[in-house]
Amino acid sequence: MRTAREAKLHTHLFQRQSCRLFFSEDPIKIVRARGQYLYDENGVEYLDCISNVQHVGHCHPLVTKAAAAQMELLNANSRFLHDNIVHYATRLAATLPPKLSVFYFVNSGSEANDLALRLARQHTQNEDVVVLDHAYHGHLTSLIDISPYKFRKLGRQKEWVHVAPLPDTYRGEFRETHPDPAQAYADTVKEVIDQVHSKGRKVAAFFAESLPSVGGQIIMPYGYCSKVAEYVHAVGGVYVADEVQTGFGRVGSHYWAFQLQGEAFCPDIVTMGKPMGNGHPLACVVTTAEIAKAFTDNGVEYFNTFGGNPVSCAVGLAVLDVIEKENLMANALRVGGHLKELLTELQSRHAMMGDVRGVGLFLGFELVKDQTERTPATEEAAFLLRLRERQICVSTDGPWESVVKFKPPMCFSMVDAERVVGNIDEILAGEIHVINILYS
Repeated sequence: MRTAREAKLHTHLFQRQSCRLFFSEDPIKIVRARGQYLYDENGVEYLDCISNVQHVGHCHPLVTKAAAAQMELLNANSRFLHDNIVHYATRLAATLPPKLSVFYFVNSGSEANDLALRLARQHTQNEDVVVLDHAYHGHLTSLIDISPYKFRKLGRQKEWVHVAPLPDTYRGEFRETHPDPAQAYADTVKEVIDQVHSKGRKVAAFFAESLPSVGGQIIMPYGYCSKVAEYVHAVGGVYVADEVQTGFGRVGSHYWAFQLQGEAFCPDIVTMGKPMGNGHPLACVVTTAEIAKAFTDNGVEYFNTFGGNPVSCAVGLAVLDVIEKENLMANALRVGGHLKELLTELQSRHAMMGDVRGVGLFLGFELVKDQTERTPATEEAAFLLRLRERQICVSTDGPWESVVKFKPPMCFSMVDAERVVGNIDEILAGEIHVINILYS
């Protein structure tokens, strides 16, 4: 057990680095975890509403056993033949539209998105990229360049990057009362594309999370993606769907969040990562045979030393098995629906609850200072992180950090949902008035 001095030094060292700890004023040292629960060095149990990476639950025994068994047998460079990668690609293909048939296995979501950018540019022979405002696609230099969430803080935007409005029907230009927000927001993308072409430039790709997460747990209006894809294809570009945060059944009704847009919509490239290995570094890019051929025909060999190695694929297969055997998509639909209903009920009692949105176990609620102007209640949202004192871990997101988000492990239960909302209700009813003192 660490001393108070060691704890203070640990916190100080991390606060001086670029990495921001959860609950940085009094961080938690987690020493073990299981399912949706975390345990600190003193044995205190915390309910985890944050860790979407541990998709099927922390330290799931089937996943850890699969990893250990394959590690004992073989882990080799992915340029040797091995059955695991074929079995894994086959299983993934069964969840995707048929045209998405070529898989590139990598080690992180950032690596996947970087490769997707390369594929798009090689296929189209164009350079420019259209992205959504507040988007985040990874920490590599190429991805910081296409992530307004990051590059705006750095004060730079590359000339080949073009930003379209986030299709936010709660506080965006076209709101829930608009007769066709999907068309209206899609037309803003077309306007950006037209501006690109007016400058003599050409679009390689439209890049978007299927459900913008850092942007504030945004649910795209139905039909938006199909219309955007139509505009992008008309100028020779491709549509890249970033499923790093949202894939593998988190939305409950579908395996991939882009499928919420209907069967008629299919991206040209899909990236996946975080939940794929349940904490093991595993990610992937899947695309069409046509795009893959253009990438191969450039004469530059592509290989990835660790991407798709036997251990990673064994882990990935185990994750798919658990999702299926434990019926976690149905659980996400049932528990997520219950959680959303409970949060919606709070709106009738607390004026600060501005919006509740989401699908499955991808949810968020936005706090506002007033319902009419929808002024973001940033300080109040930060105050709700005091749920940590009640052994519940949540975090905030959105352009103003006014959205409390839920992306828990998929084994999250009805009892967990009721516990979280009950505690939120108590804080909003009682303790939240402290905000007026702290921030006045």
